[in-house]
Amino acid sequence: MLTKIPTAGASTHEGASQDSGEGKQLTLTQLDDYNDEFVAGAKNQLATLTISRDSYSNALENRYSYLQHPPVFSHKLSIDPPITNQKSSGRCWIFACLNMLRLPMMQRYKLEELELSQPYLFFYDKLEKSNWFLENVLATLDEELDGRVVQFLLTDPINDGGQFDMIVALLEKYGVVPKEAYPETFHTSNSREMDALITSKLREFAKQLRQAHAAGADVEALRARKRGMLGEVHRVLAVSLGRPPEKITWAFRDKNKQFHEFRDVTPQDFYRTHVQVDCTRLVSLINDPRNAYMRKYTVQYLGNVAEAAGVRYVNLPIADMKEYAAAVIQSGRPVWFGCDVGKFRSNARGLLDPQVIDYRAAFDFGFDTTKADRLQYGESAMTHAMLLTGVHIEDGKPVRWRVENSWGDGSGNKGYLTLTDAWFSEFVYQVVLDRDDLPQHVVDVLDQEAVALPPWDPMGALAQ
Repeated sequence: MLTKIPTAGASTHEGASQDSGEGKQLTLTQLDDYNDEFVAGAKNQLATLTISRDSYSNALENRYSYLQHPPVFSHKLSIDPPITNQKSSGRCWIFACLNMLRLPMMQRYKLEELELSQPYLFFYDKLEKSNWFLENVLATLDEELDGRVVQFLLTDPINDGGQFDMIVALLEKYGVVPKEAYPETFHTSNSREMDALITSKLREFAKQLRQAHAAGADVEALRARKRGMLGEVHRVLAVSLGRPPEKITWAFRDKNKQFHEFRDVTPQDFYRTHVQVDCTRLVSLINDPRNAYMRKYTVQYLGNVAEAAGVRYVNLPIADMKEYAAAVIQSGRPVWFGCDVGKFRSNARGLLDPQVIDYRAAFDFGFDTTKADRLQYGESAMTHAMLLTGVHIEDGKPVRWRVENSWGDGSGNKGYLTLTDAWFSEFVYQVVLDRDDLPQHVVDVLDQEAVALPPWDPMGALAQ
């Protein structure tokens, strides 16, 4: 039986009143009216001459916004390490975490510069995500192939993104090394081609596992096949990125020109002995006004390391997140955070502010959506992770925040950005803090059973 597909604007509800069709079409008369209105607008010609030659962010930059928020802060970290560059990859979450972990190491060892190896974690993240994906295939064998869940899982199984708890899982299992022990290759800095190759194989593997299941293979037999599949993924990674080291020698001179050397160090020992940060104590706080505060959340099918605890969030009001983050910065420590970096950003000024691009000046309209609205209608989500390294306090309240980015020192203000407190309220979704920096009633939320958000929820977007 053929199903009739409704045309645009048609009602699909039985018994609904008939649509007269009036106003359904874009008529030529309408178009004439729009053109007449445009020509009659005194400023439209000037707007066209200006905007058609440049980007909105440049042509509509609000000078009063950046004059009001200079890159000067009442509180900032005592050291400014060299800016890192993730290049053409989506590794911001890894860069932000390792940029955070290197700061106490630089102070402890009196180093002028240090960079931990993002490629090292990138290698194992890709391998673990491949296993994670194949395990999700096994978990959904009886789901419809055309269903939303399976199609979502197939969409982008090993993209570059990730969540903070996923970094913790990698660090706890694999440790980390200095960047000189495992440096960049073409495919770490330009990941699209390698990602596409592995994704093609993973989709092929998904087909094979589902077909074998339909033919009667049990889970043990399917997992035996999965082992060989992961071997092919490992081969792609090892060829494209090089095999990660099993032991390293870390040698350097400190600020006082004193030589130090540590031989035969495993990546796990380097993490425990030299990084000396217990990342399992760090808590992901989110601000999601769609959902109840003081509750614990997770996102279905989100993760990388199969044996890890998964991704967990505590949902808090934005004012609480700001208070706790500002206190950590004032104590001299950075804060990892996730945000929607594409909104209201002046690249030239390195400024993130809801007023920095004056759309009303050119188009005679603004925007009337709340943070919850933007999440619900697909207008905003976590797209980037960075570090908060400074805050400007006036009358006891934060006014603007200093950000260390990972787009190289040619971006923003020599690699740093300024985000206003108003922008923080609207477009910052996550901060990560130590349990010791949180009130006990917030820490206690971690004991709750997590509310599971659907796989496509925007709270998982940083990993998608």
